Amino acid sequence: MLGTGGATAALLVGASDDVPVDTPREPAREAAERELSRPMYHENDPNLLERALDRFWEWVDSLFGAASSGTPGGLIGLIAVILVVVALAAALWWRLGKPQRTVRTSDSLFEDGPRSASAHRAAADKHAAAERWNQAVQERMRAIVRSLEERTLLDARPGRTADEAAAEAGRPLPHHADELRAAARVFDDVTYGGRTADRQAYKRLRDLDLALESTKPLSATAAEGAAE
Repeated sequence: MLGTGGATAALLVGASDDVPVDTPREPAREAAERELSRPMYHENDPNLLERALDRFWEWVDSLFGAASSGTPGGLIGLIAVILVVVALAAALWWRLGKPQRTVRTSDSLFEDGPRSASAHRAAADKHAAAERWNQAVQERMRAIVRSLEERTLLDARPGRTADEAAAEAGRPLPHHADELRAAARVFDDVTYGGRTADRQAYKRLRDLDLALESTKPLSATAAEGAAE
């Protein structure tokens, strides 16, 4: 049998086994971080791209959430607004035509060297016969302006635009001023605006060309009076 002293010693030893180890907080945190940084704990973590995509979609979700909460009707109202914007964009695309992919360097009416009005008319008729209406409209407008230059109703000035030619020709030919401006707009739409001409557009320019051929211009004095 154990004596009283032995029993007391046994109790003390047992008590010492139950006392928790008091590890300081900072070393414990560092030890936990070292343990968690081991590769075995990160084998299934998302890569950098996946994390970036997650952040992006979280941002999109928060953006739509904020927009829908501030839009009458909530998410349905937001979708309706988006559909209206898309419809307006499609309408503008249809009205203005396909945007140009190349930047034009000049608005000059004549791109090539000097050619006679009859040469431009022949080229216009050739394009029209092949139903190349854009080129037919361009050549017929050039024929109109070159004819006016040959009749000295316009001075032969390189670099003149279709709009400038129409405005200048409208002074001695006031009865055709509106038609000249309309022809210049068609030329600009086809040449620079990405629009597509048709048979009717070409016919209007051809009829104008024929009408101008038989129209007598006003004198300089009369033209100045008409402009006033």
